Amino acid sequence: MKITLSVIKADIGGFVGHSSVHPEVLNRVKEVALEAKDNGLIKDVSVIVCGDDIALVMTHTKGLDSSEVHEVAWNAFKEGTEVAKKLKMYGAGQDLLTDAFSGNVKGMGPGVAEMEFEERKSEPVIVFFADKTSPSAWNLPLYEMFADPMNTAGLVIDPSMHDGFIFEVLDVYSGMSIKLSTPEELYDLMVFIGATSRYCVRSVFRKKDGEIGASASTQKLSLTAGRYVGKDDPVLIVRCQSGFPAVGEALEPFARPWFVEGWMRGSHTGPLMPVSFAQAKPTRFDGPPRVIAAGYQICNGNLIGPVDLFDDPAFDQARTDASHMANYLRRQGIFEPHRLPPEEMEYTTLPKVLEKLKDRFQLVDTGKPKFTTEGEVAE
Repeated sequence: MKITLSVIKADIGGFVGHSSVHPEVLNRVKEVALEAKDNGLIKDVSVIVCGDDIALVMTHTKGLDSSEVHEVAWNAFKEGTEVAKKLKMYGAGQDLLTDAFSGNVKGMGPGVAEMEFEERKSEPVIVFFADKTSPSAWNLPLYEMFADPMNTAGLVIDPSMHDGFIFEVLDVYSGMSIKLSTPEELYDLMVFIGATSRYCVRSVFRKKDGEIGASASTQKLSLTAGRYVGKDDPVLIVRCQSGFPAVGEALEPFARPWFVEGWMRGSHTGPLMPVSFAQAKPTRFDGPPRVIAAGYQICNGNLIGPVDLFDDPAFDQARTDASHMANYLRRQGIFEPHRLPPEEMEYTTLPKVLEKLKDRFQLVDTGKPKFTTEGEVAE
């Protein structure tokens, strides 16, 4: 029998500001989720938090995109939102873009990562959960986990991994995806996933038998809402061991921080800092961006865990490095490259400022073609 693992997250109100979740809000979400478990709608559930976001980790046998399962998450978030509003939490319900559930939370605000598989003799999985960043934050670590032998020794020495993996890459603007096979199409893959403003790794499959190894949320909230209402704060599921990266290989990319988009007002570049559950409370300039790693063993569809996998002094240096990287970027203030370039600010308040001032721009004779503020050739 196949098991479906669904991870659905949402920001339904921050305490204080965008730093964490109030215990009463979290408890209400848990109550609704556990009631759904008791009623048999889902097999098991675990509720985890990163920053001001809540994720429901659910197992069930209803398959991908199940309306019943998505409604469980929707109802839990709606009930939690009512508590957040009562307590005047900041941005209460910001990820719920409509009042009524319409059969699937995709396109309604929450982020979703799901996978369906036959449970193995031992089924370890890691749920990575980030705050103050976008779905493309997973591009680099997924490449290292599943395609870089310098990170994942199993690609060289494990016969069940040696054939490589297939990456599904989504163009978040067109909604179209492409599947690329590694290692033979590795350079083609890098063309896309290195362009993090547009392309996100959606899923990874083992080439040998098509078995799914990773699934990421790829919803961009600003594209859904048509305006900036908060960063996407993505989730990622990675299956480990026995033909997939070992747990240590899946964690290793996070030992060396890299820059991602997000941070303050979703408009800045910052280092992704791996932290324990207790440290997942971004406060400095609403950051830097954080990521937690919740480890589970799945046993007969039940979730055993989570284990706080970044609660390890071996990641202390990564946290120190991320703090140093944050210091360098903060020195830039509102200047690029700390602030994102204009094309990435389209859904913030910047266009309103440009609209207000557009009539004050005047052409200057520079001897070169003239362009409008929208980038078009001026007459």
